[in-house]
Amino acid sequence: MKTFKKSLLKYEYSWTPEKEHDNKWIIGFSEKYMLNTSEGFEVLPFLNRYMRDRNYLLTDTFHKLEEAIKESMPKEVRSHSNVKKWLDHNCCF
Repeated sequence: MKTFKKSLLKYEYSWTPEKEHDNKWIIGFSEKYMLNTSEGFEVLPFLNRYMRDRNYLLTDTFHKLEEAIKESMPKEVRSHSNVKKWLDHNCCF
């Protein structure tokens, strides 16, 4: 499965070094983890997991999901599980 790289992100993010290591071990979509939508080391792995989970392959889809998270998703949607549910119900491809 294709893994999307930092260079494909359309938005500006913080890249806090300690966050890189924190997010490498997250699997699935847990209620336990909150998604910080301004942190690149959180958004990129989340998007890649979601793309793999849904068998999405297109860069255009990756960009639409990123845009939905950054522009349309309500601020109170925070846990990985709730972000996934929100994307499932609000992003049609």
